[in-house]
Amino acid sequence: MTGWNADTAAGPLGAGTVTLVEGSSFCISLANGDIHPEHPHGVFYEDTRILSRWNLTVNGQPLEPLAAKTKEPYRALFAGRVPRSDGYADSPLIVERLREVGAGILEKITVRNYSADAAECVVSLRIEADFADLFEVKEARIHRRWDQFRESDRDSLTIRAAWQDVRKGVVVSASGADVAAEALTYRIAVPPHGEWSTRVSVMPTVDGAGSVEPFVRPAGGEVSPSDRRRREWVAKIPVLQMGNRSIERTLRRSYDDLGALRIEDPDHPDRIVVAAGAPWFMTLFGRDSLWASLMALPVDPSLALGTIQTLADRQGRVVDTMSEEEPGKILHEVRLGVSTGLALGGKSAYFGSVDATPLFVALLGEVSRWGFAADTIAALLPHADRALDWIRDYGDKDGDGFVEYKRLNDRGLINQGWKDSWDGINFADGSLAEPPIALCEVQGYLYGAYLGRSWMAYDAGDADLAAEYRERAARLKRQFNEQFWLPERGYYAIALDGRKRPVDACTSNMGHCLLFGIIDEDKAPLVAERLMSPEMFSGWGVRTLASDMGAYNPASYHNGSVWPHDNAIIATGLLRYGFVEQAQRISTALLEAAEYSEGRLPELFCGFSREHFEEPVPYPTACSPQAWAATTPIMLIRSLMGYYADVALGGLWMDPVLPESYGDLHITNAPMAGGRITIDISGSDATIEGLPDGMEFHRGTRPWAADLVRDPSLHRRL
Repeated sequence: MTGWNADTAAGPLGAGTVTLVEGSSFCISLANGDIHPEHPHGVFYEDTRILSRWNLTVNGQPLEPLAAKTKEPYRALFAGRVPRSDGYADSPLIVERLREVGAGILEKITVRNYSADAAECVVSLRIEADFADLFEVKEARIHRRWDQFRESDRDSLTIRAAWQDVRKGVVVSASGADVAAEALTYRIAVPPHGEWSTRVSVMPTVDGAGSVEPFVRPAGGEVSPSDRRRREWVAKIPVLQMGNRSIERTLRRSYDDLGALRIEDPDHPDRIVVAAGAPWFMTLFGRDSLWASLMALPVDPSLALGTIQTLADRQGRVVDTMSEEEPGKILHEVRLGVSTGLALGGKSAYFGSVDATPLFVALLGEVSRWGFAADTIAALLPHADRALDWIRDYGDKDGDGFVEYKRLNDRGLINQGWKDSWDGINFADGSLAEPPIALCEVQGYLYGAYLGRSWMAYDAGDADLAAEYRERAARLKRQFNEQFWLPERGYYAIALDGRKRPVDACTSNMGHCLLFGIIDEDKAPLVAERLMSPEMFSGWGVRTLASDMGAYNPASYHNGSVWPHDNAIIATGLLRYGFVEQAQRISTALLEAAEYSEGRLPELFCGFSREHFEEPVPYPTACSPQAWAATTPIMLIRSLMGYYADVALGGLWMDPVLPESYGDLHITNAPMAGGRITIDISGSDATIEGLPDGMEFHRGTRPWAADLVRDPSLHRRL
């Protein structure tokens, strides 16, 4: 994830905040439902804070919070009570706020009176909209002062604002309220043991003029747009039952969060991509969206295809040192309504990512095996080739065969791999590595990209191109194992620095190399042993940095914390090399950690030992929900199922090694090559029903791209 170089973690939200998310819109508030402009709170639409204050008082008193329950990712129920003015502790007045996020928010406010006497109440909502962009709020540095004017009539308050040539606005609709410029007020009498309720909506306007489609609750018996969107999502994804109810709950929460993090490509509304995470990253990211959609392949393969197509449309075309755009490069992040220049690179798209481009090609190679139309994949091959040209011409500027990064200007990200905090790449003694930096996992992704392109070339009948990329992959693997391996340490360097010295810190990054198969078979047991050592494995997962390294800090963003997605990748890589027990330990630890946060894994948690703290220690600014954390449980279970398809080869492979404690697994409605299949797993036995015509079920491991391109006759023998 990304912010500024001082700290790429998100800004602190504070304890007890509630985050709701739907598409690219989100809302952050206190536990009593209030939004305060001096905190990183608000309702955000297209990266703009359209509501900066939303303070509810009853008889001049803010609500004392009792409970805040997120019912769906986009809907929460807040319960609070009105403090008494006579000094008694218990109040008979309870207020419920049912809030739903869409393009704006819709809130139902209910006052319940548990007293035998009628209650005269003044209910007031104080409202402000500062139209700050997301970076201004996140970093608490508001740059712009908008020229505002407010217009109130009987049932609505309109706030319009202008800054230079930018126009924004919101409409607050509130039937039955006294509408003034600063607040809505209701003067009510709540009968004994009775209740009163009203609905208020806040919606952005388009270019400061007409309102977007109003956020109106449909007629009785109908559902809201968010509910309808969720139902459509649920109808197209697998239905899962598991003997272990806790893991089942975690997986269902993952499905829900992934559904809420889907956003439309503005240029192609039928194309859905994955946003990176709430609250600050509700937008398309190269790396994050690629990983999350890859991890979610068995749930909804169309997310991966939509993500690839959208990134392909926005692929770099020119050299721009501020945005770090280069021809063929895959972007790092897209921002919509950001107009202050605080966005990275000062533009709507920033390209400072070294790994998104090889990941793009590697993921396309995997997606090509899941049964999409041949012409759909063929249309993306020129983009894959432009990405590979970027790798040759810009990614590997010194021509040594490895892809390196060095930011192109002093405002770009210092580190441009997934550990993108300013101090994320360091030596064993804690000193920082100097660029250009060649990260170990990026070479693994590059290996996957070469093999993926080789396989797609072979599949399209181009044997010469297939052979060329197969040879590039083999050469890269030899070089990598010669230059990154530290024989005296028994692990791989995290990187080569600007002087081609191995950066010798022991990190989780080498686990990604296992997944892509670039690690030599004879070195893999030592890597597995190191990853599962007490210095690396906290009991809740593998740390980003070993505890005996100079820069280790269990409460840092990248130097000793535990990231769920990182662990899912490591576990899948361990399984590739046959380390079943180690992968099971990682998977079980993470799924147990999820129990402490209602089944939702956060972006990361602190790296304290499980022996030291009996619960995972939250990282203060972790995003939640976050796309690759939401897809982690899916990837863990899918990997332990050994669940891989290759429709061109006419097969579905499965080799289950689920721990006994997970119980039996029953999945229906699983998408497969245009059809729907049912999967039953009990112990190491798996049965499949409903496979599309021409596909067979194979017990065992699907052929790796590396094996197929070394021996293409394999696919004729299947």
